[in-house]
This record gives sequence, structure tokens and C-alpha cells, in this order.
Amino acid sequence: MEEHKKIKEGFLGQRMIVLTPNIRKEIKANPLINSFYLTAIGYYPHAVGHDRERLHGASEFIFLYCIDGEGRVEMNGEVYLLKANTFFIIPKNIPHRYYSLAKTPWSIYWLHFSGTNSRKIYERSLIDDEHHVHAIPFEQSRISTFDQIYNTLDRSFNSRDMEIMNFRLLYFVTSFIYYREINPAVYNIDMVSNSIAFMKKNVDKKLSINLLAEEQNLSISHYLRRFKAKTGQSPIVYLNQLKIQQSCQYLYFTDKNIKEICALLGIDDQYYFSRLFTKLIGTSPSAYRKAHKK
Repeated sequence: MEEHKKIKEGFLGQRMIVLTPNIRKEIKANPLINSFYLTAIGYYPHAVGHDRERLHGASEFIFLYCIDGEGRVEMNGEVYLLKANTFFIIPKNIPHRYYSLAKTPWSIYWLHFSGTNSRKIYERSLIDDEHHVHAIPFEQSRISTFDQIYNTLDRSFNSRDMEIMNFRLLYFVTSFIYYREINPAVYNIDMVSNSIAFMKKNVDKKLSINLLAEEQNLSISHYLRRFKAKTGQSPIVYLNQLKIQQSCQYLYFTDKNIKEICALLGIDDQYYFSRLFTKLIGTSPSAYRKAHKK
């Protein structure tokens, strides 16, 4: 492979690597990593005068992580302020400008990424389909992962190193996007997650929509809307899935009959249970037990 291209933009202590077209071509041909891969990476400390505008957007998604100072992103007529411990993802092919503020210039880690799954991963950073600047506590482990990615590129472009580098890239980016889910004890403020935890704790009971909404101190309409927006399902459908998952455990590990299992799941109608089980699992409860229980 050819040597990488390093671009200097005048910031003391900066680091930057842009992958050349032939390296990108080899990555795109590698089925292990072509779904999500890096095309450029860098770190600009105390980036005085940093200002980048793309009138037609970029051909990749751009990830910006600010650890000090301030800067702005202008896009679609909106202005987004980035300051210490925030990140933002700019979608590809969207005209934009981002720049460091003169009085408090930012220090940023940045990268460009692409691949067949890149849009799906970018969309996970949206909130109600809207762009947001995400505040996130500083963790040294993220910087260490960034350094591992950069150092791998700095020493080699062979196929195995590119695989390792892009595996780390996926972990790095998703550690930002899923930061709340990764740290549920710290960010246990999500209504839907709380409601699901309540369902799991009470899977043996009959839970109505009224009760579920009331437990979260929300109106029924608001509760239904927020639950479906996050899970793609209604609360009752989700609850039924939990009950059926639990019934699989009973069928596999115990000798309880269908009537006893229904009683343990808060289901009155055995025929309803059998129809629901068959719909979700693809086979009847008795057939499931016969196939899986030894």
C-alpha cells in the first residue's frame, strides 16, 4: 500500500491522516469492515483560526469531539455550539461550515467515516430525528482508543491492521452515540428504559396501558408515543414478547404444563397464550418443548 498523506494546517501539536484512494478501495473490498470504516482522522489542539466550509457538503460523515474551548457548526440554517465535552456528527452531502471561536478556540478530535452502515449509525445520534450537540462526560479511555486508531494507521496499512483499526473505530464512535445505554446507572433517566425495567420486574402480572403510563407519571397518549418512538412497538406488544421469552424458560427448564405457565405469566386464556407463542416463536409451545427439552 502507498504511504498515507499527512496534511498540515498550522496548529501546534496537530495530528492528521487522510487515507489515500487505493487504501479506501481495499477497505471497501473487505467484507469484514466495509460496512463502517474510517477515511480521515485528526486532532487539532487550541485550533486558533480553524474554519472549514464545504458548500456542497462532504462525501463522508464527519464526527467532531470538542474537549476544550468552543466552536460552532452551521448547517441547514441552524447554528450548533460545541464546547468542552460535547460531540456532533455532520451528515454527508449537506452544505456546512464549522469553525473555532476566536476568544476561546477549541481543541477537537475529529474523523470522517463511511460504509454501508454509516448512515444507520449516524441516525442513532439523532434525537426525534433532529440534530443535537451531545454533552458527554470526559473519559480517558476514549482518548486512548483514539490514539490506538491513529497509531495503527501511522505504522501500517496491511489488511489485518486495517481490520483492527476499523473495529476500534466502530467501538470509539458508538461509545459516544450509545453513552447513555452503556452507562445506565449514570443515565437512568429514560422513561422507556424505566418502563421496560418495570415490565421485566412484573412480567408475572397483568399490566394495562393505564397502569404503565401512570407508573411513569405520563398521560396515556404521551406514554404510547414515546414508547413506540424508541422501540418501534407498542408497550403491550413489547410486554407480550417479554412474557413469551419467559415462557420459553419455563418450557425448557421445567415440567410445568401450559396452565401453570400461564398462571405464572398473568395470562388467563391458555388458547390466547398458545396463539401468541406460535405467532412470535414460529412453533407451538408443545412443539418447542419437544424440540428443545431433553
